Amino acid sequence: MRHRAEIVVTLKSGVLDIQGKAVFQSLQQLGYGELEDVRVGKVIHLLLDAPTSEKARELARGMCEDLLVNGLIEEYRISLEAAER
Repeated sequence: MRHRAEIVVTLKSGVLDIQGKAVFQSLQQLGYGELEDVRVGKVIHLLLDAPTSEKARELARGMCEDLLVNGLIEEYRISLEAAER
C-alpha cells in the first residue's frame, strides 16, 4: 500500500531563526506592520510503500531521526495519507 508523508521541520522554540528574522524585517519594510513573528522551516514529501499506515509512519519517523532532522535544534511533525497506485 502506498502512502504519502508530509514532514514539516521547524526550529525548536528558543533557537534563533536567522532566516525568519530576515523575512520578518523585509515584510515589515514592505508595510506589513501587523506581523508579529516569522519562523522559516522546510517541508519534505515522501512516497512510501508500506503494508499499513502505522508502518509508513514508523518508516518516516526513522528517516527523520536518522537523516532529515537535526534533533538538537529542530522538531518535526508527520502527516500521512493513503496514495493511489
